[in-house]
Amino acid sequence: MTRVVCRQLAPQIGDLAANRDTSLQAIAEAVEGGADVVVLPELVTSGYVFERAEEAVAAAIPRTDPLLAAWAEEAARGGAVVVGGFCERGEDGAVYNSAALVDGSGVRAVHRKTHLWDREKLWFRPGDEPPPVVETAVGRIGMLICYELEFPELTRQLALGGAELLAVPTNWPLVERPPGERPPEVLIGMAAARVNRMFVACCDRTGAERGQEWTGGTTIIDEAGWVLATQTEVGAASADVDLARARDKRLTDLCDALGDRRPELYGGLAAAPAETR
Repeated sequence: MTRVVCRQLAPQIGDLAANRDTSLQAIAEAVEGGADVVVLPELVTSGYVFERAEEAVAAAIPRTDPLLAAWAEEAARGGAVVVGGFCERGEDGAVYNSAALVDGSGVRAVHRKTHLWDREKLWFRPGDEPPPVVETAVGRIGMLICYELEFPELTRQLALGGAELLAVPTNWPLVERPPGERPPEVLIGMAAARVNRMFVACCDRTGAERGQEWTGGTTIIDEAGWVLATQTEVGAASADVDLARARDKRLTDLCDALGDRRPELYGGLAAAPAETR
């Protein structure tokens, strides 16, 4: 079994030192509690609600920053894998909304958010590489960031790439929903898990930032699409999962979630929407 822990935190906008301490403490506590995979929120190093481009630039760090090495050191204490969001300063000088996957050996992969949400487009350059699937000591882990979860093309691509667990650092703005309903983003995660037969761990943030309230919707979902865990009072969700179950895509003896695909019929997925043609 693999213990997945999502630590729902409240990073402070532009306070890199405080955010460093908060993220390291969260990883240390999760690893001490037996976590094999630790997921942190989107932009946990910097905060989210920038007011001008200069703020994003000042908060950006390269993927070689000592903070990511420190994440790896904490992960190594328990042989764990950590996935967390950070404000990245690229080698090209651009700023990216990124996520890093690290383990005891260091930074294994960095994913730059390809689909930017709303005002993110004012501060960040979108990534131009597909999301990776990383072979780790605990299993095959794919990464997406927040809004990207809403594009089924990406979740299916990761499933086809062998992802057993999809780790999703998020910052979900609070939106209205009917009483008793789960956040809409959680419903999307449940659907992605079910149609692709893979586990999904969404790690949201909490608190409020410059007037923006957050959903606090951290959720771990099994390969059948059912919620295993949500955030607790201490801001964490934890579940022990058998990632091997994500390798079996059979729905019945005659149905297979991936094997029944007919790619020859899907050419229109790359076409422009009808109203823009």
